[in-house]
Parts: sequence; structure tokens; C-alpha cells
Amino acid sequence: MLKPFQTTLGAHAPRASRVVLLAGAICSMSASLAAPGDEGFDLLAGLGYFHDDNLFRLPDEHPGFDGQRSDSARQAHAGLLFNKTYGRQEVYAQAKFTKVEFDRFDQLDYDGKDVQARWNWQLGNRLDGVLGANYAQTLAPYTDFRSNRRNLREHRRQYFDGAWRFHPGWRARTAASRDKYTYELLVQRFNDRTEDAVEIGGDYLPRSGSTVGLVARRIKGNYLNRRMFGGLSLDERFEQEELKARINWIASGSTMVQVLAGHARRKYRARSERDASGFNGRITAVHQPRGKMRYTAAAWREFSAVESNVISYSLNRGASAAASWEATAKIRVDANASIEKRSYNARVPLNAAQDLDDSLKQASLSATWNPRRTVALTAALARQERSGSPFLGLGRFKANTVSLAANLQF
Repeated sequence: MLKPFQTTLGAHAPRASRVVLLAGAICSMSASLAAPGDEGFDLLAGLGYFHDDNLFRLPDEHPGFDGQRSDSARQAHAGLLFNKTYGRQEVYAQAKFTKVEFDRFDQLDYDGKDVQARWNWQLGNRLDGVLGANYAQTLAPYTDFRSNRRNLREHRRQYFDGAWRFHPGWRARTAASRDKYTYELLVQRFNDRTEDAVEIGGDYLPRSGSTVGLVARRIKGNYLNRRMFGGLSLDERFEQEELKARINWIASGSTMVQVLAGHARRKYRARSERDASGFNGRITAVHQPRGKMRYTAAAWREFSAVESNVISYSLNRGASAAASWEATAKIRVDANASIEKRSYNARVPLNAAQDLDDSLKQASLSATWNPRRTVALTAALARQERSGSPFLGLGRFKANTVSLAANLQF
């Protein structure tokens, strides 16, 4: 099956720096309870609590809404998981529903949805791939948008990935996907968009188990609602073309390096001065020596959409590091940190020589206890900081989140 990079077509989706920094992680924790090889139906259930001292990611100098900057919330989720292998065909499906209620800002209360279906298919000994679809409804991030009103975001994704191994040492690949984002708030609907991506490529498969390949990709972005800004009707449609090396290098029995990097060119239908091109990609290294530790490091330079009034996208350069420690047979500790510098591209030309960059730092620490194979109890801390770009109305902020969660699968 096409395990490495099979989800790379979605690399241009917005980052998950949500108002509830750990809420999504809490809900998804239950999916990790299933032991490898388990098949059939499973029920999912869980409870969670989190407190955030800067819920709306307000700048340090900005007063809180109604004099308040912090809030706590409770959440509960329930769902159904199905996983079954039929010969060479593997079918996976999940439906999960989450109810989130806030203590102070109860106008944010919402029902979250997460539905996934995936078919890992194989025909004979030479053809295999993945066909799937996802739907998610959750609270959109407030990192780059100042408001205290609820703004749900829906994300629909369909994708296909296929490969033909026409020679023991060579494989041809193709893939296609569509991502669609829609927003609840009327003032945010100028961010409603679709992103269609297609790619073709090929891989060399040495006997070592590593892969070396080349991939050509085209992405078309279409914003569904034009937005008036400064008396102008803005056309945000773009095309992005990429030619990248795709490498999955097994450096040793304990170290693996993945690379998807090369040249990308982003062109807009209107205002060619906003076009950009250059190096674009990501490298990830995983080191798992014998013992109880696992280390991961990554670095990237990528385009990303920004849900802002003034900015349509940014060029992000960042790095991250993570470690996971199996302290005992039932306790795991996870830590990660990242820093990302965002260089913005304004929706309209700006004549002033102003700083259009900022940086975003994030760190988290969590501990998970599995008293039984189907039960997970998690406690987590997280911190997020932004340096800000005052000219664009993005001020400096700090935010801290603490969360507790209990998840059950049966």
C-alpha cells in the first residue's frame, strides 16, 4: 500500500492552531486505542475538559471580550469505528460526534462531526492504492481573526491514490483530491474555497526498502465568494505547479527520513505581483532506537492559506521536534515544540514599507495512561505564542491550555 506521502495533497490546508488548541487531539485520542489487527465494529466514547487563558488569541494589549480572556469547556464524544480486511482489500470507516459546551462564552457551544471512509485497494500483484472521503465540522481558529462569535468550519475531502508496479524496481503513481472549506460566519465566507489537486510521478524501489521518486503536481484554488476590500472586488483564484523529489530513505534499522521537496510556482488570476515561486517542501526524520524512546524532527517551507481579513496566504518556514517516551507498559509521555515564520501576501498592494512577517511558536506536553487496552486517560499542557504584525492588525499574544480527557473503545 502507498503509506508514505499518501496524504500530501492536503498539505495546503490551513494549520490546526485552533481556538481550543488541544480539543481535536483529545477527541482523536480514542482512535489510537485499537490494537493492530483488530477488526469489526467498535464503539467510541469519551469525556474531556480544557481551560484556555486566551481563548480568542487576543493581542496582549487588547482587553478581553466582556472583560474576559479565558474560558473553560467540557466536551463529550461518541462514535462508531469499523475496520475489516477482505482478502487484499482493507475497509476503514469512522463516524464520531462531539458536543462542546463553554462556561462563559456559551455562544460558542457547538456539535462537532468527524466522518471518514477509506478503502485500501489492491488488484493483483501490480496495482494498489487508496480511495477515501472525509468530512469534518469544527470551530475555526481565531489565531488570525478577531471575534467572539462562533465560526464553524466545514471541511470536505475526497481523494484517490493509485500505483502500478510495472517492474520489480519501478512504480508509476497518480493521485487526485478535492478539498472544500466553508465557514459559518457571513464575514468569513470570503474564505470559502475549493482546492483541486492532481499529480503524476514515479518511484525507484531498491531492495533496501527505500524509495526515490519524482512527482509533478498541479493545484487549482477557487474562492467561491469574491470579497470587496477598499472598493475593489478581489479575485483570489490561483494555480500552483510543483515538481518535487519524493524520497523515503531507510537510513538504518532505527532511522527513517522522508523528503518531499522541490520547486513550486504559485500564480494568481489577478494581480501578477502577488505571484511567488521558489523552493517548497518538507523533510521529516524519525529515529526510534531500541528502548522506549522515539524522536521526530521536521523542517518545511510551504505555502498556506490564512483565514484573515487582509491576508490570503503566507509562505511558512518552520521546524519542529518531538519525543515520545514509553515510561512503562501503560504510560506514555509525549512532548513537541515548533516554530514557524510566516511571510504574508496581502490581498491588495500595500505602499507602506511595513513588516509583513510574524512567527508562531507552539509547545505541548502530555501523559497518557492506559489502565486497560481499551481505556486511555490523558493530561496535557500547551503553550502558543505569536510575535504579530501590527501593520496587519495581528498583535503579539500568548496562550496557555490545560486539558484532561478520558477515552473508551469497546
